[in-house]
Amino acid sequence: MKIQEIYNLAINKGIEADFRGEEGIEELLKRKKGKYEKLSGKEKEEFDIESLENPYLDSRIYHVAEDKEIKKVLVGIDIEPAELLLAKEIGGIDLVIAHHPLGKGLAHLADVMDLQCDVLNQDGVPINVAEGLMKERIEEVARGVNAVNHQRTVDAAKLLGLNLINSHTPCDNLAARFIKEKVEKENPERIEDLMNLLKEIPEYKEAMKIGAGPKIFVGSEENHCGKITITEFTGGTEPTPKIYEKMAQAGIGTILGMHMREESKKEAETANINVVIAGHMSSDSLGVNLFLDELEKKGIEIVPCSGLIRIRRS
Repeated sequence: MKIQEIYNLAINKGIEADFRGEEGIEELLKRKKGKYEKLSGKEKEEFDIESLENPYLDSRIYHVAEDKEIKKVLVGIDIEPAELLLAKEIGGIDLVIAHHPLGKGLAHLADVMDLQCDVLNQDGVPINVAEGLMKERIEEVARGVNAVNHQRTVDAAKLLGLNLINSHTPCDNLAARFIKEKVEKENPERIEDLMNLLKEIPEYKEAMKIGAGPKIFVGSEENHCGKITITEFTGGTEPTPKIYEKMAQAGIGTILGMHMREESKKEAETANINVVIAGHMSSDSLGVNLFLDELEKKGIEIVPCSGLIRIRRS
């Protein structure tokens, strides 16, 4: 496989696992194309043309030093210049794959957060409420990443002559779909049952050994789960803390997420919603692993680094 084929595979796998369904993604891209066609010539020059085909703008190809058959990749949750130097030291690395966004992908992190509105709506929160409350958070995230040195790692890849891409929301979609199907199959009654379910998943089992396993942020083991939502596994980053009251009103009893800020934890507690945090690096590893299994089927060697807990399911 070449770099573009690997990247396309990631995007397609993300679409297959997307809670909005393939028809929902087609409609999203159709709307973008409609808006693009109405732009003036100057506006079209400034438009991110990739958004007409890629629904996940936080996932990109950043640098192609040499377009060749990829046989060996270095993969990490966070890739920075240190990891790129590591790739050089190891030798024989044809491509470096990051999970978290870099460069232009990081600059467009907020663009994927609309996904959360659709998932919240599926869980019973009125779409107008979800969109209204999330708008403020999306703008906050956009401002937050604005000051970041987006190109630092990309520039390092160029200087070192390394191929560099990332896959963020596609892999998060894979993790979210995997967890949702497991929860629906097992149908845990109490928080204790949900915790036991998570602890049987290899990535979380390994994370427990280093003190980073699943934790109960709000509630207790004896609490009933009620309706469990997986909304916070994908869609860029955490939602607005103001959403938890509306989630409780929609009948949601438990949030299963990757991570949660203290402000959000307090709001969920006030809304009497249980919160189980599966773990950030371990949950990211789950989604990335599901993608990497597909690459291994193509004969590509995987070298894990930077927090990636490599578990094979193929």
